[in-house]
Amino acid sequence: MELVGSPLSSTFAHPRSTPSKFLPAISTMASSYKNRFPYYPLPQSFSLPWMPKSYYKTAAINPTLAPFSKSSQGEPPSKMLPFVSNRTTLFTRYTPDDWYRSNLTNYKDSETSRRNAECLRVDTTRLIQDKYQQTKKTQGESTKNLGERVNYIEFWKSELRHELDEMIGETNALTDVKKRLERALAETEAPLQVALECLLHREKRMGVDLVHDEVEKQLFTEVDVIRSCQERMQRYLDRAKAQLASNRAAQHEVERDLANKQTAHRIDDKCHHLRNSSDGISYYRGVERFDATISVPESWAKFTDDNILRSQSERAASAKLRDDIENLLVVTANEMWRQFNTVNVAFTNRIAETADAKSKLQTHLAKTLKEIFEMEMNIEALRKAIRDKGPPLKVAQTRLDERTRRPDVELCRDPPQIRLVNEVHELDETIQGHQQRLRDAEDMLQMLVHAKSILEHDLAVKANSLFIDQEKCMGMRKTFPSTARLVGYV
Repeated sequence: MELVGSPLSSTFAHPRSTPSKFLPAISTMASSYKNRFPYYPLPQSFSLPWMPKSYYKTAAINPTLAPFSKSSQGEPPSKMLPFVSNRTTLFTRYTPDDWYRSNLTNYKDSETSRRNAECLRVDTTRLIQDKYQQTKKTQGESTKNLGERVNYIEFWKSELRHELDEMIGETNALTDVKKRLERALAETEAPLQVALECLLHREKRMGVDLVHDEVEKQLFTEVDVIRSCQERMQRYLDRAKAQLASNRAAQHEVERDLANKQTAHRIDDKCHHLRNSSDGISYYRGVERFDATISVPESWAKFTDDNILRSQSERAASAKLRDDIENLLVVTANEMWRQFNTVNVAFTNRIAETADAKSKLQTHLAKTLKEIFEMEMNIEALRKAIRDKGPPLKVAQTRLDERTRRPDVELCRDPPQIRLVNEVHELDETIQGHQQRLRDAEDMLQMLVHAKSILEHDLAVKANSLFIDQEKCMGMRKTFPSTARLVGYV
């Protein structure tokens, strides 16, 4: 396709061979096209022949000298009449036929030139109109393509804006859930410390109360449950941090693509509204040969679509992670509360058992003290009874001793003698029996005193265990965080 301003040479406008002799060139047409070309230089393909070769045809006439008479037409020049300077007749150079032929030739050449010029004008006008229409059509198609391109960019811009808003909202939501998870993880430290403190305090129990009871088992279970919840929370916290990084990376790609789309939309919209009468248009030599494109419409659309798909994928993963974190917070809170209540129930039962044992010990101690008192009274009675048997024994032995001084036959083994001897034996047996019973009573008293000391020590142990379980442990466990704190809302 020829560019505008480059006239086509018609088949009827080819220049004829120029004779060796021609008239001076007429510059009327050439001068009329002066200063019509734009100031900016055109490419080489735009160069025009400013010295047209086919606009004008120079007239070429070869005059022939006519002889003075017909008789001299065939004679050589040497026999022609000599030049007479003072001749009285007109010396003619052309014949009338030459004159007529010359006129006819000029008429025909002029008519041919006019016909060729008319054809050239008509063809030039048609060429100008065709190229004008073609240029207008091409420019219209380019404008239409630019408009469609602007619409495409506007569509993808709206998609990117929507996806960017969704991603920003999802990132903010995930950030809030992450903060809640961090607060919930921090809240688990207090229950863990309480459980460990309870175990430490229960190590201060004494004697037989230092037992691996149900409370201690449940406390160890509570420590394991809290640490398991902390490990799961920490894993999900690490996942949330990684997901936030992925969300920000996808958001950055969408923002960069949106910024590029906005720049391209501004440029293409400016190009779409450029007209032939717009300011700022100019020639840029060789710009059509410079191809700086790095994508085609398919890859261009696929690039944005991939960014949106990646962002949507990251949003879906982020939403699923948020749901998992929400479920984790609820599950861990329920697990810790359930174990907390189990430990409290075990503490309550153990405290009740210890209190009951203490009460029974106090009852037995009271009975033992009473028995000790009665045993002491009994011992005192035995001692008094032994003391009371002394005078009768003395009397009986004195009587026997006095009766040993009877003379001769008066030393009779009479009934009084026999009775006195039996009385002494009875008193000895009684005293020995009382002494044996006294020893037994004293041993029993020692056993009662020992039992009393055991009961008192056991009471002290039970009192210490009650103080640890009821005052220290249960006092600390009243500060267990609420469900709202365990799920990170506070």
